[in-house]
Amino acid sequence: MIKVMIVDDQKIFKEGLRMILNQDNEIDVVGLCENGQEAVDLVSLYNPDIILMDIQMPIMNGVDAVKYIKENNKEIDIIMLTTFHDDKYIYDAIKNGASGYLLKDTSVETIISAIKIVYHGGALINPEVTKILLNQFTKLANNNGVETDVILKTLTNREVEISKLISEGMNNKEISKRLFLSEGTVKNHLTRILQKLELRDRTQLAIFIIKNKN
Repeated sequence: MIKVMIVDDQKIFKEGLRMILNQDNEIDVVGLCENGQEAVDLVSLYNPDIILMDIQMPIMNGVDAVKYIKENNKEIDIIMLTTFHDDKYIYDAIKNGASGYLLKDTSVETIISAIKIVYHGGALINPEVTKILLNQFTKLANNNGVETDVILKTLTNREVEISKLISEGMNNKEISKRLFLSEGTVKNHLTRILQKLELRDRTQLAIFIIKNKN
């Protein structure tokens, strides 16, 4: 079962989403929180695999909550619930370690699919708002002024190949089948890629590769 925690200050939305998600036989909503601070305080109690996090909430917003949670719980994936008007918030959330974002008016099927994609190691890059991130992620890697093409040349051909597949939304299992590698080998390559580019996770890597495609 995929353990999900929902963080949102709108009670009706939150309760309705829990009822819908629990109808899926692969998802178990283990906890509800009203704001970012409550999510930070209760994340260890609920121990979710995935957090659906609203952005604009009282006491502590979702962007700040992502930072606190990811600093101490790197294994938890967080998907932001947002609107088109949250450009800067989207950027900051991804920078802080969120695995992706969903629009609040998206379909139930899309939300369920997104949860499963992220849980299985995929990067959630929605083409409708990816442009927002591409415009703002001008310095994803802390490269101390070194040109991006020089940084990319530090990757091996295999690492470049894996990076491109990640930017297409593939998870580790799909990449391993495509390249005839074990999932462990793909994971090891990904770890080295992130270290070389000084990126936090596969979502930032996907955006970085998309932004710097020739």
